[in-house]
Amino acid sequence: MIHLEVPLPGRTYPVLVGDGARHELASVIPPGTRRVAVVTQHEVGVDVDPGREFRVFVMGDGEAAKTMTTVETLCRDFAQWGLNRNDVVVAVGGGIVTDTAGFAAASYHRGVPVIHVATTLLGQVDAAIGGKTGVNIPEGKNLIGAYWQPSAVLCDTEVLRSMPPREYRSGFGEVAKYHFLGGDHLDGLSLPEQVAACVRIKAEVVASDEREAGRRAILNYGHTLAHAIETAGSYDVRHGEAVAVGLVFAAEVAHQLGRIDAERVALHRQIVAGYDLPTTLPSGLAAPDLTGLFARDKKALDGVAFVLDGPDGVEVVTNVPADAIHAAFARITP
Repeated sequence: MIHLEVPLPGRTYPVLVGDGARHELASVIPPGTRRVAVVTQHEVGVDVDPGREFRVFVMGDGEAAKTMTTVETLCRDFAQWGLNRNDVVVAVGGGIVTDTAGFAAASYHRGVPVIHVATTLLGQVDAAIGGKTGVNIPEGKNLIGAYWQPSAVLCDTEVLRSMPPREYRSGFGEVAKYHFLGGDHLDGLSLPEQVAACVRIKAEVVASDEREAGRRAILNYGHTLAHAIETAGSYDVRHGEAVAVGLVFAAEVAHQLGRIDAERVALHRQIVAGYDLPTTLPSGLAAPDLTGLFARDKKALDGVAFVLDGPDGVEVVTNVPADAIHAAFARITP
């Protein structure tokens, strides 16, 4: 088992990575906890034992369940059961569950502790780490939420073996991102080591900027286009697949601006394709469907903003000119 710590101002929390990590849940429950509300989805199919009285609350399956309605339902169910601030919410699932249950925990009684048992690769390397919670509205992904750090995160690599192949592969979209955030060493690592390496990178960034006042925005590398693709709707695209396309698009934009050379763009394409992920837009989706959605991105405080690679590494770049964006779209349109 790999034991990591996410350092925060005034405290740290543990992250356990490895086969069977879910069985360590009882050991990370805060002392004095009376009850545990386990939030999951039917499709997750992973059982946990927190070692004290608990009840399972099942939210709807799929991204469609990541809504304020679900948060209200969970909070009402918590209240009817009698959950209070001395109790704990445990989110068991992928990013949909950890984001939604985390937001419910942040909101209920103005905040009760939450522990994440991440059961997808995407959740383990990204969504469950760092304290971002939130739900979607029709206008965009994760536009309503809160920063609410977990008390602990368990990344059980054993459960990844039962994931549907496409969902598992999608998680590598986030792994591909970390290649450009200091993860040059990710190739050749075992899966638990790869997950742990991604957690270390994210933990270091989060520790330096917990509430995304600046540097933490680099963790959104590839996500400006990815979130636009997902918000456009009605396309069969997984989050990691959208991030993969977004990484290539961001590299093409950076090349148009003279920030990186053609060799660096080719490296982006090579890494993304190496994980058997797409490098072009979904068929039928075009630039006009997406450019209007960029302004809804949470980084868009000063014109259209992207996280882009460059001579000083990955950073936020504002007021990206339209001609660079359109030229980059031409490079990723099938």
